[in-house]
Amino acid sequence: MVVTRLQIMGGGNMGEALLRGLVTDGWTTADQLHVVEPLADRRDYLAEAVPGLRCSDRPEAGVDTVLAVKPDVVADACSGLSRLGVARVLSIAAGVQIGTLEASLGKGVRVVRAMPNTPALVGQGAAAIAAGTEAEADDLDWAAGILSAVGTVVVVEESLLDAVTGLSGSGPAYLFLLAEALIDAGCDAGLPRDIAEALTEQTLIGAATMLVGSDEKPSTLRERVTSKGGTTAAGVAVFEAAGFRQVVRDVVATVIERSRQLGGG
Repeated sequence: MVVTRLQIMGGGNMGEALLRGLVTDGWTTADQLHVVEPLADRRDYLAEAVPGLRCSDRPEAGVDTVLAVKPDVVADACSGLSRLGVARVLSIAAGVQIGTLEASLGKGVRVVRAMPNTPALVGQGAAAIAAGTEAEADDLDWAAGILSAVGTVVVVEESLLDAVTGLSGSGPAYLFLLAEALIDAGCDAGLPRDIAEALTEQTLIGAATMLVGSDEKPSTLRERVTSKGGTTAAGVAVFEAAGFRQVVRDVVATVIERSRQLGGG
């Protein structure tokens, strides 16, 4: 008999990304995963996409669980898990605080809360995790092991998860907006849109790869391509004159405040 090692409540995009990552990474095999998904069509899709995966519309008793449902159904999901004696839960439900999770799950359940981002869908996510009041070091290691299958994981205090939301949680949208603007600027200068898109995409990939692969600070990498009096220097000067750094700070601060409001903090 196959023993379920982990169940994922919610078979949406993030749930699918996690289960695929866990199997690809070798964290577990498909037949040791159980996905709880209310939509029959989605269950059929996942079962076909990941051979051996078990899907149903009800959680199993006593199994470690990833909570990947929408915030408005978290309370009901947690109540159900509590009745089934689930002892450990990793929540990626946006904005739902540890206190709320623990109150719904009941005393003794070890909770880890995470703030992932959407590049987890392509195995390049950035996530932060925070321990609940009953979680211990091995619970954080467990949660980090799951999320590291789809990207990078850091550990923070829960009070910093709103800051994580402002930086990396919403961060992909900022870069997509920059990509949109660069593509439009290329088109304004006469480039065909497909060429502007290809050049923008590769520029972002290349710059990110250089940043990750180098021991240098971003400022040093920028200075190396910004010759005094050159074309790049002229462009960077426009950013600086427009208060680009302050705009970014304001954007992140605004998202942090909104995250706090939504989380009741």
